[in-house]
Amino acid sequence: TRYFIAGQAANGEEAIDLAFELQPDIITLDNILPDMIGTDILKVYKEEGLKSQVIMISAVGQDAVINEGLRLGAKAYIVKPFTTEQLLSKLSDA
Repeated sequence: TRYFIAGQAANGEEAIDLAFELQPDIITLDNILPDMIGTDILKVYKEEGLKSQVIMISAVGQDAVINEGLRLGAKAYIVKPFTTEQLLSKLSDA
């Protein structure tokens, strides 16, 4: 399967706007952005009914953070550092 980057956001506000504008099949979402945390963005996606599959990415591998992301609708959570193969595996599962 081939993937292409439809958009890239520099902060949480852009991540929300782009997600609803582009409606991508899959979103990779870092948990730490300059203006928001990823779980807050996931809450917006969930409340507004975004259909995109979300894979959370973070340097924080704490169970509580991972479980919160999954509870809010993330299909997977990948902890940095990760390999290209690990990311592609998560993408193909989404």
